[in-house]
Amino acid sequence: MKTILYIDGFNLFYSAVKGTPLRWLNPVVLVERAFPQNQIIGTKYFTAKVSALRNNPGQPIRQLMFWRALQTLPNFEIVEGDFRTRQVTAAVVTPPPPFIKVFKTEEKGSDVNLAAHLLLDSFRGNYECAIVVSGDSDLVTPIRMVRDELKKPVGVLNPQRLSGPNCRPPRKNAGLQQAASFYQNGVTWAQLLAAQFPSPMADAHGSFHKPPTW
Repeated sequence: MKTILYIDGFNLFYSAVKGTPLRWLNPVVLVERAFPQNQIIGTKYFTAKVSALRNNPGQPIRQLMFWRALQTLPNFEIVEGDFRTRQVTAAVVTPPPPFIKVFKTEEKGSDVNLAAHLLLDSFRGNYECAIVVSGDSDLVTPIRMVRDELKKPVGVLNPQRLSGPNCRPPRKNAGLQQAASFYQNGVTWAQLLAAQFPSPMADAHGSFHKPPTW
């Protein structure tokens, strides 16, 4: 079936590759191998630009290099949300003091953008099937709407990593699993390793490499 892929970029990053050498990931290859019966005709990747941090000043440069790799893929679109930083008051685990002020950075817009594109593309007849890469239960309702009201199958790949160093215990997401037409609960270290981009790569601007700190 002609399928559009909808990727929650930060959910994929934090669930599968953060803190690993596997961040040079080709997510389309990962999905194609998970669901080989689907013909991926387009991909939408929902994310936001990160900012430099005191302890991680090269973060934006590495992200842009990764985006450059993503944009070598055919029919691939990056849909941007944004980051918001605000000062909040938080309780201290071991007081005193009972509360401290901290900066809280949140990524905004990706889940709403993904849901909107998933529904609009279905209304327009842009796909026969959709696959969502996310473990975010906020997407249960739009997935169920496409499946039940618009009568199109929606698969879900929950990208939590199931093996390898510092692997967290797997979490069940019954809501996503029940809403999806087909579902895969997690990916292995071996699957992620087999779906890495090559390095070096080339595009219209020349050749480039995987960031050395990765």
